[in-house]
Order: sequence, then structure tokens, then C-alpha cells
Amino acid sequence: MLRAMPDTPPAPTPRPAPAAVSFAEALRFWLKLGFISFGGPAGQIAIMHTELVERRRWISEQRFLHALNYCMVLPGPEAQQLATYIGWLLHRTWGGIVAGALFVLPSLAILIALSWVYLRFGDVPVVAGIFYGIKPAVTALVLHAAHRIGTRALKNGWMWGIAAAAFVAIFALDVPFPAIVIAAGLIGHFGAQRAPGVFALGGGHGAAGPSAGPALIDDDTPPPPHARFTRARLLRVLAVGLGLWGAAMLALVATQGWQSTLAQMGWFFTKAALVTFGGAYAVLPYVYQGAVEHHQWLSAAQMIDGLALGETTPGPLIMVVAFVGFVGGWLAEVAGPDRFFLGGTLAACVVTFFTFLPSFVFILAGGPLVEATHGKLGFTAPLSAITAAVVGVIVNLALFFAYHVLWPQGFGGPFDAVSALIAVAAAVALFRFKVGVIPLLAACASVGLAARLAL
Repeated sequence: MLRAMPDTPPAPTPRPAPAAVSFAEALRFWLKLGFISFGGPAGQIAIMHTELVERRRWISEQRFLHALNYCMVLPGPEAQQLATYIGWLLHRTWGGIVAGALFVLPSLAILIALSWVYLRFGDVPVVAGIFYGIKPAVTALVLHAAHRIGTRALKNGWMWGIAAAAFVAIFALDVPFPAIVIAAGLIGHFGAQRAPGVFALGGGHGAAGPSAGPALIDDDTPPPPHARFTRARLLRVLAVGLGLWGAAMLALVATQGWQSTLAQMGWFFTKAALVTFGGAYAVLPYVYQGAVEHHQWLSAAQMIDGLALGETTPGPLIMVVAFVGFVGGWLAEVAGPDRFFLGGTLAACVVTFFTFLPSFVFILAGGPLVEATHGKLGFTAPLSAITAAVVGVIVNLALFFAYHVLWPQGFGGPFDAVSALIAVAAAVALFRFKVGVIPLLAACASVGLAARLAL
């Protein structure tokens, strides 16, 4: 008697590759991304991975990670650069410009509005109470950022030593942040020649996971014609980028003078854009040194408040520089007497332009080289050493924030026990319970408001 054989499950039908993406469809997605890109670089990259790799399948997992590794090597906000890279790969130069710009512009508009509210109504008890609760939370967030980067970067005693040396250099010796970056990069470069294993810390983002199906830009899809390297194209992109920078700077100098607030902001934030290795938290000490201590565009307390506003808006955290520009332009009356909002808005736009222009040049100029090295690009030894140094710099930033939050009148004044309790609770929520940034800031703002109204 024959036994009935169990039915063999049919083989899954292969998913067809998605259809070509129109420029209009991509534009709608990049605009949506600009308004929902909360959660810092990790959250923003996760959103793009879910939407572009898994759901829409515009790009494969391996190609996505390959582009991300290049963006991680560059100075600047890696999530914004990744959006620019994928937009460029899909729709040439204008695709990259639109993707990168829409990643930033919604955040710029929101921050200009919030900065105006902050300066116009900051002394109102309700607003003051909200910021009273947010400031300790920001201190905990910075400390958590140091821990998050440190767990990835400090893999051996040499890396711990670099981090400690960077902390001493900026905390005790007041060494400028760019000098620390250069020194760490040189240590990584020459150290790798003697002990390559010390600085070979891997790519940081792991290997590609299971395929979501055929992608429009798949693993074996050859680079499109516009993504193939030519020396003429490289020189053309560099010339346009430098030309835009020079034209903008020349216009500021011609109309305002070299020593004017706007011209100095353009020059300072150009330099800041070139040393943002390790993300926004890494460059904040440099911004503090220049904007607060040297140029005095804003106070230390305002810098903390600006970081809090930056944490609550979509887009890259480095957009806190727009707040710095707005406050500096407002206080300096760069648009003339009593034209505070116009001056603040103008300065915020100037700062944003000079901060993000290098990122577009890096992607549009370097993208073809990256496409030619598919499967070979990873972290370099200098970057590994710089990332280790960044940990020490961020710890210094956390101490700076803690000092201004817990002793608002200096060590000679009273200790703020309520702020200390909020900071400790925020740290526990971050480290132990993995609470998200937005819920954490909302809870701390509520506690701070209640504490201020109860006084």
C-alpha cells in the first residue's frame, strides 16, 4: 500500500526588481525623510535602511553599507551624506543635491522658529522651566554619546591611551580641537605601520544581512555612466564647490567686511565642517571654543539650550550650528538695528550653507571613486585613532555641561540638587532602560517645569 507523501512546499516566487524611480517620486521621499529623521545618526540611518533597502528596494544591502562606510570616513554628518550619495546614485548631481538639501532644510526652518521663540520668550516662567529640566538631560545625553562611541572605538590599551591624552589636551591644556584631530590621525597613520592590528577596528556597521530581494541598484549592478570616475569630472566638481564657497565668502566680505559677524561665521564654520570626525558631539567642543569663548556669539548656557533644541528637531544634530548662528546674528544685529529676526535668520542660513557645502563636495567628487572600489572600502587607521580621541573630547564636553548645570553661578555659588537628580535619572533612563531621546526630553522638561513652578 502506497503511503501518501507529504506535499512539497512550492518554491517561493522570486520577487521582481522594482521599477525605475522617477525624480518626482524620489523628491517626495527625500522631503518626507527630512521631517521624520529623528533619533540622531543611528535612527536616521535605520530609517533609510528600512525604507530604501527593505521596503522600496532602491539599493541593495551591500551597496548601502558600502556607501555608509565611505560617509563614516568623511568629516560631516554621515546620515545626510548617505542620503546625498544615494540621491546622486539614482538621479545624478541634482538628485544628490535635492536629497541632501531636503535632509537639512526642514530642520533649519524648525530651528529658526524655535530659536525665535527661545530668544523672544525665554524669560517667560513656563519656557524657563522647560529648559531648566532639559539642561540636565542634555548632560546625560552627551555622557551617553561618549559611552556609545567608546564601546566601539576603545578596543585596546592604545586606544584608551589616545582617548585619555585627548581629554587631558583639551581639558587641562586647552588645545584646539583641530590640532587634536590632526595629532590623532598622524598617530593612527604611523602607528598602523608598526602595529596594524592595534588600529584595525573593523567597519563598525557589520556585514550585510539577508537580501530583501532584487534591488534597483543591486550588488552586481554596474555604476551608471555618471558614477564612473573621470579626472575631468572630479576637477569640475571641485571647481564648482570652491567657486560657490569663494563667491559666498566674497559677497559677505564685500558687503559686511572681513571682521563682520557673518564673514567670521562663514570662515569659522567652514573650518568646523572639515573637523567633524565622529559626529556632531565630537565637533561641539570646537564650536564651543570658537562661538562661546573666542567670538562670544552666545553664552555657555545658551549653547546648552541650543543643543537641547537640536535634539528635539529632525535632521542631523550638527544643525545646532543654525541655533548658534541665529543667536549670534540676533545679538549682533547683523541686519541692522531692531531687525533681530531677519538678522538671526540670515546668520542661521549663512552658517548652514558653510557647514554643509563641504559635505556635498565630498560626495559628488568622491562618489565615483567609491563606486570603483566596491567591496574594498573600510575604516582607515587614522580614522580609528581620531574616533578614540573623540571619546576623550566628548567626556570633556560632558563635564563642561555638568559644571554649568549643577553650579549655574560657578563653584562659589550653590549646588543645584534638583538639576543633579534630573541628570542622574536621565542617565539611568538612557543607560539602563534605553529610553529614546524625545520621550526623555519631554519627561525632563515636565519635571523641570513642575520644579520651577513649585518654587
